[in-house]
Amino acid sequence: MKQYLLSVHVVEGAPEPSDDEIQTMFRETGRINDEMQAAGAWVFGGGLVSPDSATVVRIENGSTTMSDGPFAETKEHIAGFWVIKCADLDEALAWAEKCADACGPVEVRPFDDLSQA
Repeated sequence: MKQYLLSVHVVEGAPEPSDDEIQTMFRETGRINDEMQAAGAWVFGGGLVSPDSATVVRIENGSTTMSDGPFAETKEHIAGFWVIKCADLDEALAWAEKCADACGPVEVRPFDDLSQA
């Protein structure tokens, strides 16, 4: 089985969902989590707090610096993710479709062969 990262994206400045919409997203995401676990696809998943809470750690010329994040200057940020194991990309895309329906755009990326254990 190959592992895939499904990452949920949010766009800075986009209209905020209502409280009811957020509760629906949480409920649907929980349902999908349960379905993934029952199917044996679930490895790990979680939501992230806002990117302004990030700290970027760098080592340059042997010296460590830490600065407020996020790392990239962008309007799109990862809001949460799943790591799943699937037989192939088609199976991962089927899970991503369910996830996108629950909580918005999802990017699917396979782990490299060195990460597969």
